[in-house]
Amino acid sequence: MSSESPSSPAPARLTDRKREAIVQAAIDEFRQHGFAGTSMDRLAAVAGVSKRTVYNHFPSKDELFAEILHQLFEHSQAVTGVAYSHTRPLRDQLRELMAQKMALLNDATFISLARVGIAEVMHAPERALAIVGRMAEKEEALVTWLRAAQADGRLRAVDPAYAAQQLQGMVKAFAFWPQLTLGQPPLSAAEQTRVLDDCVDMFLGFHDTGPSANSWKPAPYL
Repeated sequence: MSSESPSSPAPARLTDRKREAIVQAAIDEFRQHGFAGTSMDRLAAVAGVSKRTVYNHFPSKDELFAEILHQLFEHSQAVTGVAYSHTRPLRDQLRELMAQKMALLNDATFISLARVGIAEVMHAPERALAIVGRMAEKEEALVTWLRAAQADGRLRAVDPAYAAQQLQGMVKAFAFWPQLTLGQPPLSAAEQTRVLDDCVDMFLGFHDTGPSANSWKPAPYL
């Protein structure tokens, strides 16, 4: 018969809770004090665990920071992409794709993790470049879609990576950078709808080759 009381958490759950508490404490401390200014003693105190427990989970600050960046990468997996369709309206497909991006940018955990990661990239880029490169790969979902739409003749022949940066830059100007750097609140549902609609419409107004497209044509990229 087990001696563990019904109200006591199982050892595995207790261990997971302690690990989560350590990671959250690290996010808060790295954000406030940077990598160099954060001590394992302080992390243990903030997490409410012993210093030995911290080291049992993370043998070094570098490994703890790597875990934060790993979680940031895992959150970025939320953008799964949209397969290009010849029959669907471009606007519907592109808006669906950018709605996935918006959901990620509006996630408070993602913003907290991104704030830590970007701050450390500025102070010690070698510590975070690998994971940042992996995250950049997730931007390929939009690039792949744009390339397919261009090959189908429905979008202007400009560098798809450049075009993707244009669109994502517009969205991030409202739904990422103000929250990351100025502490502004996440966009409301109505604000998200407005930003998505306006950004997608402006982008297609420039790149769409359909009958309603404007008559000005940029030079094709080399």
